[in-house]
Amino acid sequence: MTVSIHPSAVVDPAAELGEDVTIGPFCVVGGNVELGDRVHLHSHVVIEGRTKVGEGTNIYPFSSIGHPPQDLKYHGEPSELIIGRFNKIREHVTMNPGTEGGGMLTQVGDHGLFMPGAHVAHDCVVGSHVIFANNATLGGHVHVGDYVIIGGLSAVHQFVRIGAHAMIGGMSGVENDVIPFGLVMGERAKLAGLNLVGLERRGFTKEQVRALRAAYKMLFASAGDTFAARLDEVTKEYEGDALVSEILGFIKDKASRPLLQPRMENGA
Repeated sequence: MTVSIHPSAVVDPAAELGEDVTIGPFCVVGGNVELGDRVHLHSHVVIEGRTKVGEGTNIYPFSSIGHPPQDLKYHGEPSELIIGRFNKIREHVTMNPGTEGGGMLTQVGDHGLFMPGAHVAHDCVVGSHVIFANNATLGGHVHVGDYVIIGGLSAVHQFVRIGAHAMIGGMSGVENDVIPFGLVMGERAKLAGLNLVGLERRGFTKEQVRALRAAYKMLFASAGDTFAARLDEVTKEYEGDALVSEILGFIKDKASRPLLQPRMENGA
């Protein structure tokens, strides 16, 4: 096992370090920390608490990882933060472990990019291949699906769910749940359609996108019937369509927050 630790770094002897770990100048690593193979702490990184960092993850200067949750109900219980493989965690990012009220665990998937100043609060569950732009912020207990992009200076309310492949525009305040494949914009964010650019970039077929657009129109752009009635209609119309079913399942799941809806025009 080859481990490179700069002489100015402070690493607790009890910390578990994988192969080819690099710990740069002025880093601090606590005794309950586990760093997987080829983890690289560039400099001035502080990792504390019961924190696991997966293989190949790079953490950049002044990031604060695994310190106690910013929750007044936290009283030192042995909660955890688990970060997956091959993430890029840039400067000044903060990630906190869980609390007793949220399952004792904050979890981050693989291959994520967390740009400077991003924050993952206690008890969040974040999927893989996500992008958090500068100063994107999650409140506690937020669930974020795979391939989600959260724009710069955006904030997500506690207990909100964001479905896979959704896109949150910059400077958005997200207070309610966002459907998979949704596009969200606005200071007090509203659903603005589907993330069509993201769908194209990730190789979804024209037929798949066409079905998603038609189902979205039936759900959110049709007049007259109640939302429950439209939901039943889409469920019958698109039975067996995997992508539409992902949206329907998300809507039907038990949730703490309401569903984010499009902004009504002309006061309607």
